[in-house]
Amino acid sequence: MAVFKRRKFHVKHPDSDIADVPSGAEAGSQDPDSIHEENTTVQIPATAIVKPEATQATVVLQADSASNNDAPLAREIAEMTRRRRILASENLPLPPETRVFTVANQKGGVGKTTSTVNLAAALARTGARVLVIDLDPQGNASTALGVEHRSDTASVYDVIINERPMAEVMQKSPEFDSLFCIPATIHLAGAEIELVSLVAREQRLRTALDQFLAQSEVPFNYVFIDCPPSLGLLTINAFVAAREVLIPIQCEYYALEGLSQLLKNIQLIERHLNPVLQVSTILLTMYDGRTNLANQVAQDVRDHFPGQVLDTLIPRSVRISEAPSYGQTVISYDSNSAGSLSYREAAAEIARRGAPV
Repeated sequence: MAVFKRRKFHVKHPDSDIADVPSGAEAGSQDPDSIHEENTTVQIPATAIVKPEATQATVVLQADSASNNDAPLAREIAEMTRRRRILASENLPLPPETRVFTVANQKGGVGKTTSTVNLAAALARTGARVLVIDLDPQGNASTALGVEHRSDTASVYDVIINERPMAEVMQKSPEFDSLFCIPATIHLAGAEIELVSLVAREQRLRTALDQFLAQSEVPFNYVFIDCPPSLGLLTINAFVAAREVLIPIQCEYYALEGLSQLLKNIQLIERHLNPVLQVSTILLTMYDGRTNLANQVAQDVRDHFPGQVLDTLIPRSVRISEAPSYGQTVISYDSNSAGSLSYREAAAEIARRGAPV
């Protein structure tokens, strides 16, 4: 401890002995020979002195706190890495016959179109040959798959109303080489009225699809039909043309209200128009695990449809919402995002399950 000549301060701590602290300021400002010996006692609060062991404990506490804050993010990254590795290493089986899905729910905003295009893209990514039929006059599925669907474009309207062959209106999606789309245009909005007076109005899409699949040189593995949010003649045509129904259900209460009516209509179609039709897949969408309502709705649906509900949940995701604005599905827009991984897992689950017997 340095002591300046004969003068020093005596610092008195309440919990310790007196410690000597030099007064450097006065030592440098006065003549050392004129300094008189004097003792001054200064009281310093205990909080002003930090003990080394206290400092060390504080640092350790802060490190532990930072580690705890980083743990959820680290766990999430590790989980997503694990999911990507599983998907990359899995070889999905191809169905022996073409599986035709109608993606339907009369309630709007539950993720029908989003699920249609992303499941189709996820299966095409694995090598399956997939066709998407856009039966919604809004044409959102056509937009997401990046195909032309202006009013003067040959579309599914020409197939249903004018009996034009599907091969002439089908377009290849830029997403994947094995992904194709039959687009929808605004003319489809008037097809409901025009179908009323046509012969076999409920069978027109099925007739065209069966003929197309029979004449295709390279067989298709999957066909997805995106329906409008209604139960009109266009949706009935989709039910008659399909073998399986895929129902996206938003994890909210309103999505459950119309489900019973939808199932009754499917039963009527099965009884009178398409005896092989059945609900094979239910996909829970827009899931937010932070809310009790989402968990409760998911559990209710699983309790009522234990054999149809997929284990995969589609979360709310900004990437899923952004992708269509770039004319892409989330599978190609951001393949490593949580939404993309979820749709790829759902597609893998559909492929593994196979067609219902």
